[in-house]
Amino acid sequence: MASAARPIPPPLPAVQRYFEVSLYLLVATGVLAIVSTGKLDLFSTLIPPIALAYKGWRIHRGRGPELSPRVATWLVLAYFLFFPLDLWVLSRGLSDGAPNPPLYAALLSAIHLMIFATLIRLYSARSNHDYAFLAVLAVASMLASAILTVETGFLVALAIFLVLSVSTFVALEMRRSAAGAVAPPMEAHSPMAQQLIRALGITSILVAASVLAAGVVIFFLIPRFTTGYLSALNLQPSLMTGFSDNVTLGEIGEIKKNTAVVLRIRVDGNPAQAQDVHWRGIVLTNFDGTRWFTPAQDNIVLMPSYEGNYWLGASGLPRGNFYQLHYTVLMEPIATDAIFLAPRTQIVSGKFGEEVSRLNAPPRRGYLLLDKTGSLFNSVHNNTKIRYEGTAHLPMIPPAELRKASSEYPDAIRDTYLQLPALDPRIPALADKITAGAQNEYDKAANIEAYLIAHYAYTLDLSGPRAQDPLANFLFVRRSGHCEYFASAMVVMLRAEGIPARYITGFLPGEYNDVGGDYIVRESDAHAWVEAYFPGYGWMTFDPTPPGNDLHDGLFKRIALYWDWFQFTWAEWVVNYDFSHQLTLGQNLQKSSRSWSERARDIYRQKKEAAMRYLLGLDRRIEASSLSLPSVLVFLVLLLLFLRGRTMIRYGIARWRLRARRGGNLTASLAALEYTEMLRLLEQRGWKKSPSQTPLEFMSTIPVADLSAPISQLTELYQSARFGNHPAPIEQMSSLLRSIRDSLRSRKSSPR
Repeated sequence: MASAARPIPPPLPAVQRYFEVSLYLLVATGVLAIVSTGKLDLFSTLIPPIALAYKGWRIHRGRGPELSPRVATWLVLAYFLFFPLDLWVLSRGLSDGAPNPPLYAALLSAIHLMIFATLIRLYSARSNHDYAFLAVLAVASMLASAILTVETGFLVALAIFLVLSVSTFVALEMRRSAAGAVAPPMEAHSPMAQQLIRALGITSILVAASVLAAGVVIFFLIPRFTTGYLSALNLQPSLMTGFSDNVTLGEIGEIKKNTAVVLRIRVDGNPAQAQDVHWRGIVLTNFDGTRWFTPAQDNIVLMPSYEGNYWLGASGLPRGNFYQLHYTVLMEPIATDAIFLAPRTQIVSGKFGEEVSRLNAPPRRGYLLLDKTGSLFNSVHNNTKIRYEGTAHLPMIPPAELRKASSEYPDAIRDTYLQLPALDPRIPALADKITAGAQNEYDKAANIEAYLIAHYAYTLDLSGPRAQDPLANFLFVRRSGHCEYFASAMVVMLRAEGIPARYITGFLPGEYNDVGGDYIVRESDAHAWVEAYFPGYGWMTFDPTPPGNDLHDGLFKRIALYWDWFQFTWAEWVVNYDFSHQLTLGQNLQKSSRSWSERARDIYRQKKEAAMRYLLGLDRRIEASSLSLPSVLVFLVLLLLFLRGRTMIRYGIARWRLRARRGGNLTASLAALEYTEMLRLLEQRGWKKSPSQTPLEFMSTIPVADLSAPISQLTELYQSARFGNHPAPIEQMSSLLRSIRDSLRSRKSSPR
């Protein structure tokens, strides 16, 4: 016997259907906003999207709740038994490396519980109470994602969430109000239902846009502070790599480039001034044959001035041998304490340590650490976005001057920057060969730089057997490598020639974004180069690494530049928005308003003067022309005809017809014309007929005896000809009108 077919559920009413879809999208947006932060474990990242996708398919098919209230309640209670394990073991393991592991573990475990409860409630919701609680969980999910991330993707999720929130709560109220109504429910997919859904969607978008606009205004106007309760959480950042404070040669394998943004740099004035700037991070002084490092040393503690500036020292260059560069850096969280600066930076200002290390703790005043090589370090680690400014004196010394530099070096420079381990004898011999024709230290350095660029290839693929001497293997066997090998080779050969040199790690200038007006420095721009010392001029930059073959072009690259500009703007004016930004915004608005008002006044003045010149010139031309007066008269006549032409023509025709027909009987039109003329004459003397008065009523209001008789007779003739179709002689009505005119002229004053 065939099994019984599964009963098909009846279709849902339009409001209920719209509400379920809107609520599902609201919950999905909140949960996916948490997942997209990248702060959850793999299991918590994969399971919620799968559960949401399955539930969405069920809602599309019109299926009801999958779990009963009893089962849902027991599942949530069972999770509370699992919660301590998550708090003390699973989430605690994920929080290793965070500045505050217990707090971060507690937050992660609470988020796990919230996501689990949200999904369970989504699969079991039946009543208005369940739906309202589910909406509250969705709001809590958005708040949790706001704690975990400040990226621009959150702004997109928030805008979508606002629209869905308005839509969901409006539909929830409509659904609750419709319960027990006498009218039948509106059927889904009907024309009226489609119209309702369209209206709800438009209303939700408009209300959400209004809320966002009001929120933006409030955000930019309320007083801003640099620290707050949530900033004290100091959650685990996504620390970027690609930069190291020590370098080991001889690693095998293939280096993978990472396109994550590390720095965004904005330059005052012409951005081309920074197109060749190498952003220095750490100076490495010692080489043991395979590794570059800087020995431990006592650093100088730099405290900020009252204005928040850190003084790093003078550039040591005479005036005329440098140009000043002022720049602003927005640095992403990065796995190093180094602060990246342009060469010969003198002043740095920024908020490096004004943060709360734990809840209810006072803010610590920031300070920086400066080592003997000029490398600058953050005392509280670069775990969050940092915005700082710098002023540098970039050298522009002609090679002819550097060729005249002395070769007598200070003892401190010689002791530190001429250190060498035991080398393969072929390396000093190669250095002697390259510099054989050079007559000064600068030409020796320039020859070594040019030789490495011309005779060796750049590659990131270092696969193959490990070499005992990686530097000699690079120079005489592989003859290809990446920047670490080129910089190492040049520093070692310069020192072999008696020229103090040092190994620098940092970042290349990056890519200039003409949309946002800033340089984008990525992890793949991590670089190593060389600085050589010239007495009287200091350390000069040399880069012996051949350029790569990376080409960036096309529509998608252009879109990426626009997106990066949006991210920079978000970080600058939302994430790092504080009181100083408010002052800058207020000053810019004041300057802009003053500029606009002055421009408007200038335009008005120019237009006024131009109009006066035109009118004066036109007046002179009119006076000099013999046709000007007739032309003006013709123009006035035409204008009069245009404005009152029809009325005048009708009146003229009527008067002509009246004059032409001296004999015969009155017609209705002629009687109306004569009656209108009488009303005009009486109005001039103060008797005006009201629109609500009949001719007979108006006639009775004339108190003058010598006028009442002719007015009464003319009114009777008018009504007889107009409404009674009784013929009367034309001459009789004209005679009465003349009598009325003569009587009015004979009166010396208007009646009161």
